[in-house]
Amino acid sequence: MTFNLNKHLKTSAAAIALATGMLLPTAGTAAEVTLKSTDGTINVSGEFIELKDDTYVIRTALGDLRIAASSMICEGAACPSFDDISADVTIVGSEAIGQGMMPLLMTGFAASLDADAEITNASAGETLATLIDDGGFGDEIGAYLVSATSDDDAFQSLLGRSAQIGMSSRRITQDEARALRADGAGSMVSPNQERILAVDSMVVVTHPSNPVQELTKDQLGRIFAGQLTNWSELGGPDRDINVITRPTDSASYDFFMTYLYGEERPDFLPQGISADDQDLSNVIYNDRNAIGYLGYAFQRGTKPMTLVNECGIATIPDAFSAKTEEYTLNRRMYLYNRSDNLDASSQAFLDFAVSPEADGVIGKSGFIDLSILRRGQDASDTRRVSLTEEAARYDAGFEGEVMQEMLGEMDSNDRLSTTFRFRTGSSRIDERGRLDMARLVEYLQDVPAGTKVTFVGFTDDVGAFEANRRLANERASAVRDLIIEAAGSQLNNVELETAGYGEVAPSACNVSDRGRSINRRVEVWISTTIES
Repeated sequence: MTFNLNKHLKTSAAAIALATGMLLPTAGTAAEVTLKSTDGTINVSGEFIELKDDTYVIRTALGDLRIAASSMICEGAACPSFDDISADVTIVGSEAIGQGMMPLLMTGFAASLDADAEITNASAGETLATLIDDGGFGDEIGAYLVSATSDDDAFQSLLGRSAQIGMSSRRITQDEARALRADGAGSMVSPNQERILAVDSMVVVTHPSNPVQELTKDQLGRIFAGQLTNWSELGGPDRDINVITRPTDSASYDFFMTYLYGEERPDFLPQGISADDQDLSNVIYNDRNAIGYLGYAFQRGTKPMTLVNECGIATIPDAFSAKTEEYTLNRRMYLYNRSDNLDASSQAFLDFAVSPEADGVIGKSGFIDLSILRRGQDASDTRRVSLTEEAARYDAGFEGEVMQEMLGEMDSNDRLSTTFRFRTGSSRIDERGRLDMARLVEYLQDVPAGTKVTFVGFTDDVGAFEANRRLANERASAVRDLIIEAAGSQLNNVELETAGYGEVAPSACNVSDRGRSINRRVEVWISTTIES
């Protein structure tokens, strides 16, 4: 529940004024600011006095309040800015990454250096992290200025050389990459310039009391087009549907609307527009009729919805499906840099941000890190249930035998969240796969002797069934060979095998390029034999 301190202050101030005849300051004066906590629980307004010793001082009707700048975001014309600050590293781009993840990531980065990070939030979207050596008792060793604006700004700032690092919740476009290359920035999609920081799911949420559990893509599209207007049409209560969305110029809006409609957006005015995910989460938690979409990190007390795609495949917005990138509304979070202005301070932060050491703070910030999860494939597994139903429709034949073979192997194997995919028309794994390979080798070094790892290949449904199964086996073997090459002698106690099931058990619809790319995958299955 959000505690609106500002509402309490105004009520109390009115009582004081009535008793004493005091005149209250006029609301909305030039010096008035609003401080909002980064977790959305506090919202307080008053006259800005100063920012001193990483503490905001604002004057209210009840007196001067002092609030730690590290936990608050300041909004208003009187808020201080960092225009005059000479930072060692400037980081610009995605609002979701900049506000939702960077403060904690900077704290973790400082700890990795045995330093302390003094975090100051100034005007909305600006954060200054000052790193102090020797756990905060030594000298300043670096200042990192984070400006959370938009994905587009990430690449514009890199092109203008006003930032060393760009944050983006989408991959760089070909036009942006070409413009930067022409400016001498190098290849923006090389491993040294494009880094996957985390993954994020766009979650459709409702009020926690809403009994509707899942929505099809068609139903969701009709809701956000104003064609479905009452929850009773979806099996819920007889109440109007209040649609809450993000501003049309936000990356979240574009991502969500592209998923639903492509470029043909409906002409529909929603009941509410929220400036950010934090505000949207609060609105929906307090409105039993509302529906909206937000980042995985901002769900809080709202209710996430299971989404069913055009082929009837249900996807749940949990961490495992996000890590496998099989959840319908999944996206990668990136950090980018030029090759011609990368200094030691920037390089040190980038190295930390994509290391296993950063997983804890990324997870703590509510995003989904790239660590490996292990999940069983027993009778409760939704994919197993679906495959069992599908296999029952094949009384005989090669396809049915392959499905039964896969079900048999699922009995004795868990699945790791590591999933390798291939670039379109290529046998090379994509940019995420390069990072996952190193993580998998490290993970397998710690498994007990007697562990068997099976690389399991799948394809889309283009082509003959038997040919697809052969292709699936070939890709599984290719990934196994890459792992062996990367690991050297580090995995001598692990048995590595391959299998291929072709087009069975799709994770997405094969009707689009994106769906087919999701289905062209190599999964990692694992089993451990405990010797008596």
